[in-house]
Amino acid sequence: MAGLNTLTIAEARDKLRSGETTSVELTESCLNAVEASKALNAFVHDTPEIALAQAKAADDRIAKGDAPDMCGIPLGIKDLFCTKGVPSQAGSAILKGFKPEYESTVTQNLFDAGAVMLGKLNMDEFAMGSSNETSTYGNVVNPWRRGNDDTALTPGGSSGGSASAVAADLCLAATGTDTGGSIRQPAAFTGTVGIKPTYGRCSRWGIVAFASSLDQAGPMTKTVRDAAIMLEAMCSHDPKDSTSTDLPVPNFEAALTGDIRGKKIGIPKEYRMDGMPSEIEQLWSDGTAMMKDAGAEIVDISLPHTKYALPAYYVIAPAEASSNLARYDGVRYGHRAKLAQGDGITEMYEKTRAEGFGHEVQRRVMIGTYVLSAGFYDAYYNRARRVRSLIKRDFELAFADGIDAILTPATPSAAFGLGEMADADPVQMYLNDVFTVTVNLAGLPGISVPAGTDKNGLPLGLQLIGRPWAEDDLLNHAYVLERAAGFVSKPSKWW
Repeated sequence: MAGLNTLTIAEARDKLRSGETTSVELTESCLNAVEASKALNAFVHDTPEIALAQAKAADDRIAKGDAPDMCGIPLGIKDLFCTKGVPSQAGSAILKGFKPEYESTVTQNLFDAGAVMLGKLNMDEFAMGSSNETSTYGNVVNPWRRGNDDTALTPGGSSGGSASAVAADLCLAATGTDTGGSIRQPAAFTGTVGIKPTYGRCSRWGIVAFASSLDQAGPMTKTVRDAAIMLEAMCSHDPKDSTSTDLPVPNFEAALTGDIRGKKIGIPKEYRMDGMPSEIEQLWSDGTAMMKDAGAEIVDISLPHTKYALPAYYVIAPAEASSNLARYDGVRYGHRAKLAQGDGITEMYEKTRAEGFGHEVQRRVMIGTYVLSAGFYDAYYNRARRVRSLIKRDFELAFADGIDAILTPATPSAAFGLGEMADADPVQMYLNDVFTVTVNLAGLPGISVPAGTDKNGLPLGLQLIGRPWAEDDLLNHAYVLERAAGFVSKPSKWW
């Protein structure tokens, strides 16, 4: 049956329940699409045998009539999630050959719900990047193109493989992780939906750590409804993760009423950046009008410490990374450098890490080590932590004033060309996170919804930020925005 890979999760669920198709047919359609899309470089470890075995088991479960919503749904899994017996490299050469003997909690939750794993997805090395150009597997290519221009575009990062695979219909949905925007920015660049839930809503156990106080897993899907369905399956309390919250997981799909009458939508003045492209400004204005037309009250708000978010983030995240990545030393697993006669343990560490880590990871580890060093700890790291508290307080005050959700742009531009920022000051690349890092610093839920296109026909996204633990309300606001925007564009197939 052709075209099954283009279905949404909700559509596939209904067809599977009605007997119109089977998970095996759905999975085979996706596997064929993956095989035919090597030019995108989205999938880096294919697992067709696992996928078909899981699909058969899902069909048996569906036939018995007690299958969860995600049962039989083919997914791509970001390479940051440890998957038992399957390479899990976090996009890094230093973890070459690493096959975990355990399953991450999020993937276990999905497999327990009957989901199917097609394979592992490309990503920026250790999730450090905004363009998917730091991966040991090479660049991921965005399926979208600028009009008739054949320039290869970035799908965003670090979850670029996930975004590209979903946008190109290689899978029905994918897992992503978000440390400073790594779900929402690639979703905006590829015309897909990506939600970062509240910090602690999804377990981090078994996800290769970048910055432990910022990392959070979430789904990348074709629609808001699909995001609601998949997020519910991913979430759980996990005693193995000390930051996992013991709160009941709502039925997120049931929250999609489409009614936001009387809700207050905050428009933060600090997100009107100097030099913001007119297309982004217009998109934001149009999105605001859509929410108002749906019955919401639009309120101008102030988040005064926003301007300090990027500097604070790029102190805290590298500091945590330098600590987390200290474990990759060539002793226990992964890559070990060849040593010369007379080399000792110190030389082994130095050579292994120099060979195994890419330049961006090395840069961030050095920054992190510097800001944590004795002479600079207070000047940089502790100051950044205090700024983080102020940013969190800004949001708390806004929500205390009755704001239900905050509407902002998701990115400062549409997708740019691969290599276009390669020679630029690294800070220029970091500016891609300008609208997203505040959400991670405050631990809040945020979602990117495709809401329009630029003059070249490339997708643009709007971001909604919600109250902590109120993903159900946030998804409903996103559902309203999605329906009002009516974004149905798909990339023209060239790959």
